[in-house]
Amino acid sequence: MALTEFRNVAIVAHVDHGKTTLVDAMLRQSGAFDDRAELVDRVMDSGDLEREKGITILAKNTAVRRPGAGAGGADLVLNIIDTPGHADFGGEVERGLSMVDGVVLLIDASEGPLPQTRFVLRKALAASLPVIIVVNKTDRPDARIDEVVEEAQDLLLDLAADLEDPDAQAAAEHALELPVVFASGRAGKASTTQPADGEEPDADNLDELFTLLYDVIHAPRGDVDAPLQAHVTNLDASNFLGRIGLVRIHNGRLRKGQQVAWIHHTAEGEQETKTVKISELLKTDGVTRVPTDEAVAGDIVAVAGIDDIMIGDTLADPDNPVALPAITVDAPAISMTIGVNTSPLAGRNGGTKLTARMVKARLDQELVGNVSLKVLDTERPDDWEVQGRGEMALSVLVETMRREGFELTVGKPQVVTRTIDGKLHEPMEHMTIDVPEEHLGAITQLMAARKGRMEQMSNHGTGWVRMEFTVPARGLIGFRTTFMTETRGSGIANSVSAGYEPWAGEIRARHTGSLVADRAGKATTFALLGLADRGDFFIEPGAEVYEGVVVGENPRAEDMDVNITKEKKLTNMRSATADATETLSKARSLSLEEAMEFCAADECVEVAPEAIRVRKVLLTATERAKARSRSKSRDQQSGH
Repeated sequence: MALTEFRNVAIVAHVDHGKTTLVDAMLRQSGAFDDRAELVDRVMDSGDLEREKGITILAKNTAVRRPGAGAGGADLVLNIIDTPGHADFGGEVERGLSMVDGVVLLIDASEGPLPQTRFVLRKALAASLPVIIVVNKTDRPDARIDEVVEEAQDLLLDLAADLEDPDAQAAAEHALELPVVFASGRAGKASTTQPADGEEPDADNLDELFTLLYDVIHAPRGDVDAPLQAHVTNLDASNFLGRIGLVRIHNGRLRKGQQVAWIHHTAEGEQETKTVKISELLKTDGVTRVPTDEAVAGDIVAVAGIDDIMIGDTLADPDNPVALPAITVDAPAISMTIGVNTSPLAGRNGGTKLTARMVKARLDQELVGNVSLKVLDTERPDDWEVQGRGEMALSVLVETMRREGFELTVGKPQVVTRTIDGKLHEPMEHMTIDVPEEHLGAITQLMAARKGRMEQMSNHGTGWVRMEFTVPARGLIGFRTTFMTETRGSGIANSVSAGYEPWAGEIRARHTGSLVADRAGKATTFALLGLADRGDFFIEPGAEVYEGVVVGENPRAEDMDVNITKEKKLTNMRSATADATETLSKARSLSLEEAMEFCAADECVEVAPEAIRVRKVLLTATERAKARSRSKSRDQQSGH
């Protein structure tokens, strides 16, 4: 009789459909937390940024232990991978799927399947994994359970028709035959009996979900007695153990102190094999890692002792070193330059990491754990082009570096183009927008200006309209802020990659200009009051400025150089209006994402721990005028 049975499962869903809350409930009901332990909501979202943004950014694993729940009274270990729901972190989802034998697809009982639901489901079916559909949040007052179940089944049929691989089609058909689970992650209840809209499932706990996971998802197919083969699927670090590799054991056994063959690829792409020793072996128990002496095929464990271990590497038997296939992820769609802070105020905004060497080392470190990122050299020695899935993925990297004490210059996000059959192609996005009916016209106009093509529109009769567009990824740079303004914060927009199409032509996303400081100094109240009718300002009186920094937004399309440091002339004559008080409207404070979206083509963002500023790439007005005349003459020559 086996002492332990394993089931490896990934929980995938769209943003905010309740993955992390459901994992919380599974852990609590399995006794993973001590009776005296303080209960924390969304325990898996451990990063500061994850808690602030309310989204999962990194795929993480946990182990739920169910004593006596396996065959013949064996213990059951459910290794659960909690994956991100945002398309920009798709690399994390793909990596998570390489570790598991089945998928739980969570769908919100009100919102139904959204673009990221389609994305993660396609990935799961392409890997021929069994899929259990869980309709979550059945207790939402606006739940529409029947329609959501129908939409989920339509989505499965739709994807099955697209897939060419017979195994993937069989996985889709199998998913249609399985019972749908109805759950409320917050209440910790799940049942295969459908409740009424807005009500909790008729169950006391999650036992029905646990039973279905055990019955539907097959045990790992590895052979315990075969030569060792383990795949490195994630990385972590510890102050005591150094770099830690998270591995899924496909065959054989792994022991603490064992000599293994480490197969990895060099920077040139060549395969290398070295013999290394596993100095520490850790298994996951709930949300903590504890030392163990041995792990067997099917388990997901952490190993230490290999300093340069990378995602995609294989640990194998030294006498029979056979590599496992590499992990592949989709190509990046958005790029931007990241370099050292070159502004006149560099080093005066709380940053401690200012040199090019430090920035390069940090970007190289990010490449180790982030499989969907690429870093390329540029013509300048202190600038690098960083490519990623989307704007959010790149802004999360910059924000993390800012909090670590880096000062950076960040360029405007651009799209990564391809030349196919001699024609320039650009990445496209499939966008789903939910808005109240009164904003329908404004959003249609907004998307048309960004070359968006409406594919579908539906009205559920609830006062909300759902529209689906295909739009160039370029058109979505700087889209979110305008969208939120147009819908007064009520709209929901989600997008997912939709391949490449020929270049769609010019898109003018920003119709306003910049107010640019024309000299260095401190901003004065007198100057700001005098310029109050020129536009919105980003700075308060007393703020330090330099020539070329953007201090506000001009409602007109052109840029305007302004003297923001002008002081009031002092005289000994009392003015008749001296006692009249003038109030200055509050400055707009730009977040990192807003600053990146606001940037024009000739602007960049200065990022430091204590300040985020938009500035011109060329700081002086004469340099900018020369650059404009050069580009004008180039355009005229190309026109001839």
